[in-house]
Amino acid sequence: MRFTYAEAMTQADYYAPLAQAAEAAGYTSMTVADSLIYPEESDSTYPYTDTGDREFLQGKEFIEAFILCAHLFAVTEKLRLTPFVVKLPVRPPVLAAKQASSLAFLSGNRLGLGVGLSPWPEDFAALGVDWKRRGKRMDECMDILRGLTDPSGDFFGYEGEFYEFAPLQQRPAPTERIPLLVGGHADAALRRAVLKGDGWMHAGGDGEELDRLLVRLAEIRREEGDTRDDFEVHVISYDAYDLDGVKRLEDKGVTDCIVGFRDPYVKGADPEPLEKKIKHLEWYAENIIAKANG
Repeated sequence: MRFTYAEAMTQADYYAPLAQAAEAAGYTSMTVADSLIYPEESDSTYPYTDTGDREFLQGKEFIEAFILCAHLFAVTEKLRLTPFVVKLPVRPPVLAAKQASSLAFLSGNRLGLGVGLSPWPEDFAALGVDWKRRGKRMDECMDILRGLTDPSGDFFGYEGEFYEFAPLQQRPAPTERIPLLVGGHADAALRRAVLKGDGWMHAGGDGEELDRLLVRLAEIRREEGDTRDDFEVHVISYDAYDLDGVKRLEDKGVTDCIVGFRDPYVKGADPEPLEKKIKHLEWYAENIIAKANG
């Protein structure tokens, strides 16, 4: 089992020391959150909380995901970074491909690129992208990322409904394929993870819902004849906080446990000091990671 440390919506200057502490403690990865704007007025709801409230985002410090990855890669040596998740279809895919391949090359292939649809129509509006048919746009963006980040560095052209360009080349190419990890709980997202991705990222929720999603993901993989043994399944679960629970998750096909140690959905500034965060992640590493993988 691999373990990913998750911290978001805290002070921006905490991320570098937290990444270094997570690496030293033995975590495989750290998540990097993506949030582009916070509109002053919105009727949108957040899909991963019970109330749909999004006010917890107001005033929070978010460094742009690709830029934060570059910063954290520069201060670590082994830690993998898994954006959780980059809102892909609101970004120009050729630019996103260049950013991803540059990060992978400079970090020695330590990027596991989590990608997903933004739940906010305001993101699309602010960036001048049509909200309609966003799923199809997402598919095309993933195809373009896959083609332009290929380790061969060969010329790649594309002709689709939303994007079209003549063959072009972006170098340096990553020396290994960049894993594309698809986030989302809709059936379309699960199928996209199987057909176009290298893994799936769970956004949280109760254990019963997680079990349903894992069963459905396995069904889709069987339907599509997917027998890859390196397909990644990243989940958030209370089971990850004890050794028996970790074993249960492993038996269900989970490859990566995402763990955090506070409720990130609180309104206002994060009151927890850096030292306490580091103590929490170190305690978990000593009592769970070392024993689970010992």
